[in-house]
Amino acid sequence: MAALEREVAPLIRKWRVNEKEYDGRRFRFFENGDVVLVCGGIGAEPARRAAEAVIVLYGPSLVYSAGYAGALDPALRIGDVLKPERVVHAGDGSSVAIADGKGILVSYGQVATRNQKGKLRESFGAQAVDMESSAVARAAEARGVGFAAIKAISDDVDFEIPATEQFVDEQGGFRETRFAWFVFIRPWLWPRVIRLMKNSRRATRKLCEEIRKLERQQVAPGLARS
Repeated sequence: MAALEREVAPLIRKWRVNEKEYDGRRFRFFENGDVVLVCGGIGAEPARRAAEAVIVLYGPSLVYSAGYAGALDPALRIGDVLKPERVVHAGDGSSVAIADGKGILVSYGQVATRNQKGKLRESFGAQAVDMESSAVARAAEARGVGFAAIKAISDDVDFEIPATEQFVDEQGGFRETRFAWFVFIRPWLWPRVIRLMKNSRRATRKLCEEIRKLERQQVAPGLARS
């Protein structure tokens, strides 16, 4: 499971594409042997829908939430990969424990600002933040499927991501053309967006490298809810 195809583009470039419908929605599934990847979109609800689709249509034994995360720990650098031992839902504090993981990932309902990153670290003792992992974990748990997460850091603890909520559609897709025009007429945003693009490319490369290792290992960690 990932949010957007660009997060995993080098990995799926030569994979087979299979479009299927589930619950009135169409999804693009990327298949490579026993592994399948679907990009559900940005946010908890699109992630939940896509997780349910891949579980029902493919019957996996293990679902990973993969993609980008923001650093809450100053020690984390761009491209560092986190395989957490716990994923926490920021809204209600519920969490899922993962065997053999390390660190805590918190799922938050929107892109975290610099100030929000500090509050999330204080509240949950987390090392990184994303938007989708908790929703994927809940979908997996509801159907008795194993869950784990693998996240690459795309913005460090002090980086302020430009506001992007208005460019996310109802399906969780990102309106890249509208965002590009928005940035184009605001030159003061250019350095920040260029930095984010470079950081994202590094995160993508590192993430894909780690997923390839997981494909070879085929290790299925355990899951417990608290």
